[in-house]
Amino acid sequence: MSLTSLRSLCLGLLAAFVTTNAGFAADAGKMAFERVHLVDGRGGPVQAEMTVIVEGGRFTLVKPAALVTAADLAGAQRIDSRGRYLMPGLVDMHVHLDGGVVVTAEGLRQAGNDRARGAAALASYLYAGVTSIYDAGNVPDYIFGLRDDERAGRIAAPRIFATGGIVTYPGSHGSGPGSVDIDAWPAGRERLDALLARRPDVVKLTLEERGWGARPMIPALPDDLLRSLIRRINEAGFRTTVHVSSELRATQAIFAAADTLAHPVIQGPASEQYFRLLAAKGTPVVTTLTIGENYSRLVEHPEYLDEPLYRKSLSAEQIRTLRSSTRDEWRESLWTHWMKLMTPVAMKNLRKLHESGGVLVLGTDQTLGPAVHRELELLQQAGIPPLALTRIATLNGAIFLGRAEQAGSIEVGKEADALLLSKDPTKDIRNAREIEQVMKAGKLIDRESLPLAGR
Repeated sequence: MSLTSLRSLCLGLLAAFVTTNAGFAADAGKMAFERVHLVDGRGGPVQAEMTVIVEGGRFTLVKPAALVTAADLAGAQRIDSRGRYLMPGLVDMHVHLDGGVVVTAEGLRQAGNDRARGAAALASYLYAGVTSIYDAGNVPDYIFGLRDDERAGRIAAPRIFATGGIVTYPGSHGSGPGSVDIDAWPAGRERLDALLARRPDVVKLTLEERGWGARPMIPALPDDLLRSLIRRINEAGFRTTVHVSSELRATQAIFAAADTLAHPVIQGPASEQYFRLLAAKGTPVVTTLTIGENYSRLVEHPEYLDEPLYRKSLSAEQIRTLRSSTRDEWRESLWTHWMKLMTPVAMKNLRKLHESGGVLVLGTDQTLGPAVHRELELLQQAGIPPLALTRIATLNGAIFLGRAEQAGSIEVGKEADALLLSKDPTKDIRNAREIEQVMKAGKLIDRESLPLAGR
């Protein structure tokens, strides 16, 4: 082998190593968080002076510090966590990861594969303490490729769960690059089975006719077709989520056997009967307040872009564009005004659903880590107690995915995804931003080496 070839090989191996390990500290093996205040994700009160041990990517011991023995701690890297708060990693169960769809100069949406944009978005989630995301519709090759890379440890990213292509009716909501458009059954089974062959974590369908707010009427997925699709998806062993915006369509989705709902009711106040139905069924509902509130927030309070999380997560160019052309466009948009009016309605619907015993799940419908913290802030403003939000942002995400036995709370045997905070999130959910350490799969994240857009 020539010297030039050998040099190229070495550089290639080095590049692969950097890509694989960027953002991750060295594997510390067994670690013990000693005398930490535990917020375990199940919704109970803070447990003071606890010791939590992690080994092999899982929590292996959770008990009062006073009961921990020298044998328990043998071989562990001991982290004095007095005065700190340990909680599960946050989730975002409604993402459309940047980079899969590109917009041409003519304004057309096309399938793309901009992995640099995707990597920056994924880094922003880890930096913000988000250790699991669910992509609710994207170009299949793009998002499944990233999912494969994440699971193989080749990229620094939260755990990626994905739908791939959205299943919808031709011309309906979500129809576009990568979508699975079906207009008849069983004629559409071959297209659906092709999606299922790619092993989506959750299959998303849309049940939306629009004709409300600033949105024109579009075709909706017929109810009998929705039922046939969900039956086939469930028979094949997959979970479903359905995009809805009204009480009528949400109720139809529930009785069509949808496992989860991708959004709250936003078209108007929901009825008490609806809240009782959701509570009785235990159907998880993803919150997604931020996507609508984001418009008026930028128009009226662009100073939020000066917050450290946004400065890290967005490039200087992205911030300039948001402050100028995007803000000008949104200031004139009817959608901005409509969403400002209706977001408080959705907030009230979510609060009443929570008070009725329903299952709320954190999701933003965006592609940026800081949006998760804004979502939590809006839910707190809606009147949901911060202690309850610590479950909505963690364990309920695992319930949404059908993974509550494996993840979502700090319990022995579960996946070791966690945040070490300097302040108590059960007193004020904004304290979930006070991150000292992020752990994914038992490894500490080197947050300062993540490939953030704002570097």
